[in-house]
Amino acid sequence: MLTSAAAAAVIVAGAYAIRSYNMDASKDERKVFGRGPSFTSLRVHSVENINHDTKRLRFSLPNKNVSSGLGLTSAVLTFSKPSGHLLPVVRPYTPTNNLDEPGYLDLVVKRYPKGKASNHLHSLKPGQSLFFLAAIQGYQWKRNAFSHITLVAGGAGITPMYQLIQGIFNDPKETTKVTLVHGINSDEDAIFRAEFAKYEEDFPERFNVVHTASHPVEASPFRKGYITGDLIREANEKLGGKSDKVFVCGPPAMEAALVGKSAPCGAGGGILGQLGFSRGQIFKF
Repeated sequence: MLTSAAAAAVIVAGAYAIRSYNMDASKDERKVFGRGPSFTSLRVHSVENINHDTKRLRFSLPNKNVSSGLGLTSAVLTFSKPSGHLLPVVRPYTPTNNLDEPGYLDLVVKRYPKGKASNHLHSLKPGQSLFFLAAIQGYQWKRNAFSHITLVAGGAGITPMYQLIQGIFNDPKETTKVTLVHGINSDEDAIFRAEFAKYEEDFPERFNVVHTASHPVEASPFRKGYITGDLIREANEKLGGKSDKVFVCGPPAMEAALVGKSAPCGAGGGILGQLGFSRGQIFKF
């Protein structure tokens, strides 16, 4: 096992080698994240409060003409040293801006009371920096591989879904229909609500979003309750019925209820299995 000093030496050496390589590349052509480690520090450009516990942090890329280089459904691995803690923290986050957008990278971060990384990120101010270790590739999305997909998200698990939705509907060659079911605690937790409403307006035959809140406010437009099999079935019906693929992201208890334990012969478990989805039709971010 590497000692802390040895591990630090490996990180520094790797960072120097990779950054040296990157400096030799054209600044207009280089992408910040590629295969393997990135070892790059990005400065906070701006911070926006979305609700009581969620912020959007915009980071400046090294050059206004370069893009992140991230593929659809990618995440980034962050490395931080929270104040008052001896050990550093490594956490993945999903970028939420258009991945082809040059110059910037956005992270939408929910703060958890005991979350070391999330509290540290919420403390960052414009001009301060965050260290990024690498990109994490998620599902290998292929254009029009499915006629209809279902996205089931709980709370902050909406971020990879939003990234995928953007990629699908910003692609003029895509025809995939998307049903999104988002479980939230209260109305203010419906982040990206305006963006989803715009996609519904622009693609009424291809996009449907349903929010369900466990504690909705008075006169809420959202239904009250949790994500159930009946809710998923009903949401899918608007776009023609059962979908070909389901993507899931949310708290562990929600994922366990949805996916359960796989049954024999490739059958899915949990709520999704009861709806007829096989193990191969379900992907967890």
